[in-house]
Order: sequence, then C-alpha cells, then structure tokens
Amino acid sequence: MPDVASRLKGHVEQLIGAPLSVRVRAWDGSQAGPPDAPTLVVRNRRALRHLLRKPGELGLARAWVADDLTVEGDLYAALDALAGLVWERGEDARTLAQALRDPAFRSAARGLLALAGPPLPPAPPPEEVRRPRRGLHTKHSDRRAISHHYDVGNDFYEIVLGPSMVYSCAYWPAPPPRGTLEQAQHDKLELVARKLALRPGQRLLDVGCGWGSMAIHAARDHGVSVVGVTLSREQAAYARKRVADEGLTDRVDIRVQDYRDVSDGPYDAVSSIGMAEHVGSERYLEYATALHRLLKPGGRLLNHQIARRPQRDETSYRVDSFIDAYVFPDGELAPLGTTVSLLERSGFEVRDVESIREHYALTLRRWVENLTDGWDRAVSLAGPGRARVWLLYMAASALAFERNRIGVNQVLAVRTPEPGTSGLPLRARTWN
Repeated sequence: MPDVASRLKGHVEQLIGAPLSVRVRAWDGSQAGPPDAPTLVVRNRRALRHLLRKPGELGLARAWVADDLTVEGDLYAALDALAGLVWERGEDARTLAQALRDPAFRSAARGLLALAGPPLPPAPPPEEVRRPRRGLHTKHSDRRAISHHYDVGNDFYEIVLGPSMVYSCAYWPAPPPRGTLEQAQHDKLELVARKLALRPGQRLLDVGCGWGSMAIHAARDHGVSVVGVTLSREQAAYARKRVADEGLTDRVDIRVQDYRDVSDGPYDAVSSIGMAEHVGSERYLEYATALHRLLKPGGRLLNHQIARRPQRDETSYRVDSFIDAYVFPDGELAPLGTTVSLLERSGFEVRDVESIREHYALTLRRWVENLTDGWDRAVSLAGPGRARVWLLYMAASALAFERNRIGVNQVLAVRTPEPGTSGLPLRARTWN
C-alpha cells in the first residue's frame, strides 16, 4: 500500500483536479512531491478532519492556526501554489453539491475520510470568532469586531509594526525596497497631510486613529488641532501616552468614540486611513454622509481604503472566510468604483484617486519579517494560535496585493461649496 503522503497527495489532486505543486510530508514521516518545492507538513490526522469538516480556505486556516498543518521552506511560494487551488475556489453548498456528482471526487473524499479516521471533527481553534452574521455594523457589533482585531495587545503590535506604529500601507521610494519601514510610514503620513493641505490653525478629524501616528504627525509637523477617534480602548490608551510624551496634549484629543457620534464639527479636513474596510456595504453611504456633514465647505477628505476586484455578479460576493473568522470580523471590501460612487452620492466631489497597491505588498513583507524576527516574544504575548493567524494573514495578503487580487487606493474628495471653488490647484499632484 502507498505511504500516507503519496495517498494524501493523490486524493487531494483528485479533489482539486490539478497537480499539487508543493511537497507533502505526513505524520508517519513519508513524503511525496517535488523535492525542491516548499513542504506542506500534515502533522496529524486532525488536520484532515479540519479540512473535511470545512473544505477549502476555512478548513486549511483552522488546521494552520491549531498547528496541525504548517509549511517548511518558502511560505510565500507555498501560499502562491495553493492560492489558485484553494483560496479562489468556492466553498458554498452549491459548489460542494456539484463536486459530489463527480465519481472521482467522491472516491477521493472517501480516501481522505479513511486517512482521517473515525473521531468526530475537532472544534475550531479558540482564536476563531463565532457569532451569527446578523445585526452587522451596529455600534455594538462594530465595537466587538474592532476589539477582536486591535485589542490583541499593544506590545504585540509593536513587534509587527515597528516604532512607527502605523497599521496601514507605507509609501515606498522608487525603486523599492530602499529605505526603512519607519521612513516609508512617515512618508505615507506626510503624503496624506499634503493631499489634505494641512496648515497651522486648522482642525483635523482622524477617523480610526489607531495608535495616534497620523494625529501626532499632523499636530507636530503641520500645526493643526486633531481629534482622533477609535473604538479600541487599548489603542486609545497607547495613543494618549504617545501624545503626552510628544507634549501635544493641547492639540491632540484621542477619544474612544464611534465616528457616527462625532458632533463637534465642522472640521477643515478628515483623514480616514484603513478604517473604511470596517464600515460595511450597508453602512457606507451613512459613513460618507457623516464625514461630509462634519466638514466645512471646501474641506477635504482623504479616504485610504483597501479595494477588491469587481465581480460580474456583485450579489455573489462573499466575505473571505478566513479573514472574517480570524482577522477582521464583519469586514467587507468593495470595488474602487463603488466607493467613489458612494462618496459622490453623499455630496463629495472626488478630485484624485491614487492606487498604491504595490506599496502594501512591500509593507506586509516587512511586517512578516518583523513578526518572524520577534516570533518567540510574539508567541509569549499573544499565544501561538494568534501569532500563526497573523503570519498567515499577512503573508497571504502580501501575495494578494502582488497578484492584483486586491488593491489599496487613496481617494481625495472635497466638500465643494455652491460656487464650485474646490480650493485645489490646477495641477494638484504637487504632493508627489
């Protein structure tokens, strides 16, 4: 009888209808596949039970987070090889029902069941969010989702993000990857400030202010007064300490507050950097309208947001199962065109759109380096399961940006007053 690795590889290739371009090592020590390829290590039968319970991305993620499945060698190459076979395939009931009509698929599934053994499917790892998908994007559910993602521990984020403590894509010089992550993050904050044309005496609202980096940059380097809002208490405490250490408490106010509850406008400018992904499609017009209301006539919005590729049938869009369960509960991505359209519907004039997709791939690879370099401490702070979530999430996201599966855009919009004077120069891209 063939060894476990050969049987496992054969069954998986039958299921996916394509060769598996990674090497497989099974719990019995057997190996199969290209010798120079990264190795997918199936540590035990429980990994198969995860996959059989949830075929596709979520099953793989559960096995990975539980450390029943891991990769030896180039993680990026392994994920790239698996992406077209697993991440881009459907996981819904219709897809499974269609597959089960294929005798070869049924035969492979029976083979995997035999390898997995008789015990009941394992419970999902404790790091997985389990809640009904109803009542999305209420103030209560948004607070809970933000807490899951951001209240992992500020010390953990210091390892991943480095001294800049900026959790959004940096802005790299050309050709990359010259310079440090800290300098590239500084340049991104400065890019936002220049697009908003910040100057002394103005008021800036920083929506989703994170650990306070944009608020501090705007107040210290551009002389503006800043209100930063976040739903994370851990972020707010950290940001307030940074503000105090910089001697900026008279110019920066960090609040634990929902953007929908901000009522002390008008502001001269609004920055929203990596926050709109949490808003949700049903609430996006409300979000855009709220920011429009908070701006003075002539005020500017800089909306920095991850986007997905549009689908032929937009009703078929489903939130990524791994991201939703382990990383950004209730997060949603929209195509760039949808975002621009909703900003315009809310009353904004969209004046500039800049895609910085490749910049995010470079940033994520630096964050992965930071995490792997500080792995032991990260595990001691957040636990092995959470550390493995972040490693998988950031490495897979880097590839998604590189392969143009997702992008990130800075949209500059103006609350243009009735006479039609936008306040922008005729040649606006002086910030570059």
